[in-house]
Amino acid sequence: MWINWTNSNTEILPSMTFLFLLLPSLCGALLALTVRPYRRFVGWVNALLSLLAIGAALSFCRHIIAGGDAPTFGPGEMLRADSLSALFMVCVTAVAALTLWLSPGLSRESHYSAAQLRRYHLFINLFIFAMLLAVSANNVGFMWIALEATTIFSAMIIPLSLTRASVEASWKYILICSVGIALAFAGTVLGYFDFVTLSGHAEGALNWPVLLATAPSLHPEVMRLSFVFILVGYGTKAGLAPMHTWLPDAHSEAPAQLSAAMSGVLLAVALYAILRWKVVVDAAVGGSYSNHLLLALGLLSLVIATFSIVLSRNYKRMLAYSSIEHTGLLCVGLALGPLGTFAAMLHLVNHTAAKSMMFFLAGRVMHRYQTTEIKQVSGLLKVMPVTGGLFAVGMLAIIGLPPFGIFVSEFALIRAGFAAGNPWLMGIVLALLAVAFIALINHLNRMLYGAAPEGVTVGEGSRWALAPLLINVAVLTVLGLFLPAPLLALLNQIVGIVSK
Repeated sequence: MWINWTNSNTEILPSMTFLFLLLPSLCGALLALTVRPYRRFVGWVNALLSLLAIGAALSFCRHIIAGGDAPTFGPGEMLRADSLSALFMVCVTAVAALTLWLSPGLSRESHYSAAQLRRYHLFINLFIFAMLLAVSANNVGFMWIALEATTIFSAMIIPLSLTRASVEASWKYILICSVGIALAFAGTVLGYFDFVTLSGHAEGALNWPVLLATAPSLHPEVMRLSFVFILVGYGTKAGLAPMHTWLPDAHSEAPAQLSAAMSGVLLAVALYAILRWKVVVDAAVGGSYSNHLLLALGLLSLVIATFSIVLSRNYKRMLAYSSIEHTGLLCVGLALGPLGTFAAMLHLVNHTAAKSMMFFLAGRVMHRYQTTEIKQVSGLLKVMPVTGGLFAVGMLAIIGLPPFGIFVSEFALIRAGFAAGNPWLMGIVLALLAVAFIALINHLNRMLYGAAPEGVTVGEGSRWALAPLLINVAVLTVLGLFLPAPLLALLNQIVGIVSK
């Protein structure tokens, strides 16, 4: 049966919600494919359809917080939504909606041709669909396919404006991430064959609940090796050091909308895959093994990203290195037990809101100044007062100042580290955060103040595009002042899943 008909017809509605989650992006891609040449209504229809996906994700959250069973859908329960996947669904759909509402081609003025706009709207919708499929897949094989698809679809948008640098960045992204995904596939195959050796060809062998139930009887040596492949493989896609080298190039050359989606949620989706496998491996070999690996890669990512931020001369690359830094923080948090998991998931929500906003603003700055070099951008508050003000707010949020949510999640993460008996580790993390703080403030001051370069037009331009970003500011402020009860309940349920 394609629908979980258990107990009562009330299960039908949560199951059918998967259609409202996944179909809008597919319909948007189909519309962009069939309408030739590109017409403005395509972009507006895509933007409106994105609201359906947000509604579906929030519906899953409401159902799960209320205590409902995890809805499933498709042959062999191919899709499933528990509290962990529901949180990622909300993050992906929120950034996707922001991306589509601020995409090129919605207004009469655009510096892209009709062919470029058609290609953009086709592949951005497919990219969104692949991310949503990855976080809703109940089957490890479908999740792997979806994550591989995100590489292909996003790589088609990076060189939207054909330059030597953008093409090189796209190829580098494809090559490195494809190698990573291949390693993740090897780890998945190892885990599957270990399961088959013990249990035979069981129905739903690749589904998360089946794997988790069988995990205690799996061979510890095989699962340790499997997790190494999975962590390195998906960690490449998540931007963990030392596999992160594709990320600064791709983010600096991609359109701002794609950079916002990649940094805001794509890295998180790859981390979601690691987290799912971590639960299985912990059940098989205990939590200390995966925690030590996550701490090592997380700390290495923090070190490399922090000093790369200090040396940054390009503000889009600076933001990309900041994403690597925060991914490292997430890995450290996930290795610190229940308190750390709670802090990491809260930090993920905050980082999604902050970093997606920053890349949109970086796109406006680049369009006005025609450069991504920090030293060539000055007087931003005079040239674009609203954009400059929001850029400053976003940067203060990213570096973890109150009253923004990242301050709360970083504080919770550091507290979890001390509670777990890792004071020296937390001292190193605090020192690295302090270095990044000083560097980012220094770069921000250079951009905000001083005289505007000659030839740069003074004036905000179109302000309507800034309105959606106020939602990001509101989310960061609210999460910095208090934790809404629904989010608290969802995070507690996630801790229950991860820390079994």
